[in-house]
Amino acid sequence: MNTIIFATDGSSYSDAAARYLVGSSLLNRDFIVHVVHCEPDVTGEVQAFIGKAGIDAWHHEESGKAMKSAVDILTEGGVAFECHELTGHAAEKIIEYAGKVDAAAIVMGSHHRGQFVDAVLRSVCGRIVANAPCPVLLI
Repeated sequence: MNTIIFATDGSSYSDAAARYLVGSSLLNRDFIVHVVHCEPDVTGEVQAFIGKAGIDAWHHEESGKAMKSAVDILTEGGVAFECHELTGHAAEKIIEYAGKVDAAAIVMGSHHRGQFVDAVLRSVCGRIVANAPCPVLLI
């Protein structure tokens, strides 16, 4: 079975990409979608104060919220999927995960902030496009 990584940040852009996947001929073959969301790590000071269990619970809750609308869209569209929660720098973790599962493609929504802002902020999409081990489809 082939794997498509669907990276979501919970935005309307991600929802548009999920709707694209549901209606696309891309999924007419033997694919499963891995819905991924990445929460940033917290600092060592926060880890010491809150503890690992509290941080893990917060990451799980935030990832669940971010993935919910995309998961609802995929479910309504009858698309087979799995959910995966990642922690760390989003671009690095998504690229690492795509390599680990030998992804056929990464699909994600793009915020279209413009070239200048993306150059300054070094967008997650831009980093993934530049370094992904597979094709990337930006919606």
